[in-house]
Amino acid sequence: MLIRPEQLSQHLQQGLAPCYLLSGDEPLLIQECADTIRAGARAVGCTEREVIDIGAGSGDWQQLIQSAAAMSLFAERKMIELRLPSGKPGTEGSKALQEYLAMDSDDILLIVAGKIDKQSQRAKWYTALEKAGAVIQVWPVKAHELPHWLGQRLKTAGLAIEPEALALLSERVEGNLLAAVQEVEKLKLLASGNTVTIDTVIASVADNARFNSFALADIAMAGDTRGALRTLRGLQAEACAPPAVLWTLAREVKLLVQLHEDLQRGLALSQALTDRGVWRNRTGLVQKALARQNGESLMALQQQVVAIDGAVKGFSKDDPWVLLEQLLVLVALGDYSSTRRRSA
Repeated sequence: MLIRPEQLSQHLQQGLAPCYLLSGDEPLLIQECADTIRAGARAVGCTEREVIDIGAGSGDWQQLIQSAAAMSLFAERKMIELRLPSGKPGTEGSKALQEYLAMDSDDILLIVAGKIDKQSQRAKWYTALEKAGAVIQVWPVKAHELPHWLGQRLKTAGLAIEPEALALLSERVEGNLLAAVQEVEKLKLLASGNTVTIDTVIASVADNARFNSFALADIAMAGDTRGALRTLRGLQAEACAPPAVLWTLAREVKLLVQLHEDLQRGLALSQALTDRGVWRNRTGLVQKALARQNGESLMALQQQVVAIDGAVKGFSKDDPWVLLEQLLVLVALGDYSSTRRRSA
């Protein structure tokens, strides 16, 4: 059977399947689903857990058959956890999985795999697993799905949230589900009563760090070069990781590029801002930042983001913090070269 991640808890209440195939490319949701299945297995007496790691070109598929044939020393049943990062078991793995299923073992098999393509979903090993147990496919939460996803998380935590507060929270954590989960946990502590207000969200986000990367982005977008550089150095002093800062600034650069392209196609700015999901309290800030840019300067911003990403990943010897300072100047000043030419 094929079940969705949000159906997993209800499914387990009705009893465990003999095997589970958990696949996808969203690490947080994969981890949560795996933890839920492990807890369900423990609840039915699978206190022993054996992990078989089938990495790229490594691992022995016969371990799976041997493990299923061996009696547990500590429990009547055990959980066999098979890790398959590639999502492709190959010929040997396909045979081993089908052989395992034919054994009708009392153990619980959990396969944690990477993304499985359409071709593999038609393979014999995949269809056999789907028939014998449960397949759970986990996909990243898309931007337009994030508010609903967050709302459900808060509801599960016993909280309601005002629409404007939900919009702000979604904007601040977009693309980072780990940060989203952390924010929900913080809001459980900060909320007065059972309703999360916009003031609560602002207080929670601002508490991330004395100098936080979201504030840094807003200061740069406002054109305050000195304030942005001061905030960046504060982040550096607090041992904030450069990728976290880059992620926030890269989002703003992407937004400015998208809005510029929308205007070039003849779309009204107000409509473009709405279509891109810009929170209404930030529209003035974004408009001013966009007005300082043109096609040439936006290209320079994109090139700078790529350069910082390369430095962070070790592809160049440049200091990421120095490159981040340069990016902030480009965001805050915009097309400063043309400004200099006009004043000359």
